[in-house]
Amino acid sequence: MPDAEKLAAVREALPAVGAGIYLNTGSLGPIPAESAAAVQEYESHDLRVGRAHPDDMEAGFERMAEARAGVAAILGADVGSIALNHATTDGMNTATWAIDWRPGDRAVTTRHEHAGALGPLVAVRDRFGVELSFADIADGANDEATMAAFEAAILPGTRLVSVSHVLWTTGARLPVERIARLARERGALVAIDGAQAVGAIPVSVDSIGADFYAIPSQKWLLGPEGTGALWASESAIESAAQSTTGWYSFDEIRLDGTAVYRRDARRFEGSNYHKPSVVGFARSCGWLSMYVGLPWVHERGQRLARAAADHLAEIDGVDVVTPRERMATLVSFRIRGWTPDQALAELGARVFAIARTVPQIGAIRISVGFFNTDEEIERLASAVELLASHTPDTIPERKRLVMLGEVEPDDRQA
Repeated sequence: MPDAEKLAAVREALPAVGAGIYLNTGSLGPIPAESAAAVQEYESHDLRVGRAHPDDMEAGFERMAEARAGVAAILGADVGSIALNHATTDGMNTATWAIDWRPGDRAVTTRHEHAGALGPLVAVRDRFGVELSFADIADGANDEATMAAFEAAILPGTRLVSVSHVLWTTGARLPVERIARLARERGALVAIDGAQAVGAIPVSVDSIGADFYAIPSQKWLLGPEGTGALWASESAIESAAQSTTGWYSFDEIRLDGTAVYRRDARRFEGSNYHKPSVVGFARSCGWLSMYVGLPWVHERGQRLARAAADHLAEIDGVDVVTPRERMATLVSFRIRGWTPDQALAELGARVFAIARTVPQIGAIRISVGFFNTDEEIERLASAVELLASHTPDTIPERKRLVMLGEVEPDDRQA
């Protein structure tokens, strides 16, 4: 389809993008109408027919297999390397606890990691006496400085390097292939938080060289909340059997107490997944890869994000934090004279911008999607320029809609 027609069709299939300038996919993406319908259809069946029949249980397993296949297609991976879970946090926990930790072991990360990845690292530090080291990568803008920081941090005894593909704070895209290669050379496993990468930029997990790669459903893959996936390398799956701190699912527990463990990534799965959400996850992955097309998704999203960063950088009084030479689709920025909360509230009221703040760096963050329009980016930039030329005290009052029949306070009867 011609680009304009395709964009119109995509936006029609994503009803939420009409609610405002949708710039918060890095937190929660708009759900395709097709995915929402699939979820509702599954829930309707559960309501009308029930979910206790053995055939329903088997159908649920088939839907889980479809979701794994959908994720595998997105990641360019073998379906046996995919485990379903409930969030990126779930995956990073699994990766961290898959190691047989001992006192004196070492883990390396950065100060830009999300709490979902930092939490399990702090837990193994406190429980096992693991040394937790932070590589000083500044804002992640310079690959050579980033690699030098990891060179200094990955010392003998390092068992795990846990890092984001794209930083959720500054939006910088880290050289994860080089980090993984360095870590593996020094005997460490590598776990990557892919929450701000998969669905936004091209990702081929096999070429990265990591051991674990965790992703969510609800962000750039546009799926339901409470679902996600973990990719695991063959070596990570095999070595997990030797760990005493992790737990792994199995195909069978015999009467004598022995267990038959799964030999693929499903050994990292739990149970009681919300099947309607799993169906929605699979449908969103298929919608992106087969209906919209990932090359178009990636190219358009990154191009619009760069255009947004360029527009904002040209505005006097605006500091774009995201390194444009190392960016993906997140753009973090500050407006002189405004706190992030003040600015975000004003942008929401003036142009209906739906974004978020990043308190850790004192900035506003926009997540630019393939479904956004050039006009939306320009409208946002114009509103930011207005804010940058004023303070919260001097900015012109917004036009307000006067409701007919509205009574002034002095005219109200007691």
